Amino acid sequence: MELFSEDWMKKYMAEWNSEANLSDALEKIGFNSTIAYGLDGEEQPRGIIHIENGKAISAGAYNGEENNWDLRAKEETWKSWMKKEMGMMGLGAAYTTRKLKFANGDYKAMIKDPRMAGPFIKSFTVMGRV
Repeated sequence: MELFSEDWMKKYMAEWNSEANLSDALEKIGFNSTIAYGLDGEEQPRGIIHIENGKAISAGAYNGEENNWDLRAKEETWKSWMKKEMGMMGLGAAYTTRKLKFANGDYKAMIKDPRMAGPFIKSFTVMGRV
């Protein structure tokens, strides 16, 4: 299954909602966002997920939607993060070495709030279940 394809994103949505350390943690802070995912160097993201109160309410292939976050990395980098949880140090290193790029979104605001940073890291682990 192609990374961030329609089917991949639908499965990711189901996994997102089944992970308490992700969806329940974000529900507690009333997290709402639209997050796009794609490959570094491509013009637009490949997939998108819509979150309301921590829960994924829809997901699929990117179709020009506005987003709050647009995360980009090389395909092999995404896959490596899906195999092994990166942790806070890994996340910081990924950002500073530009392995993880934010085409949209405020990395610094997110990382400074542990209520968001922990679930953000958990989202990569959840991707590995797809």
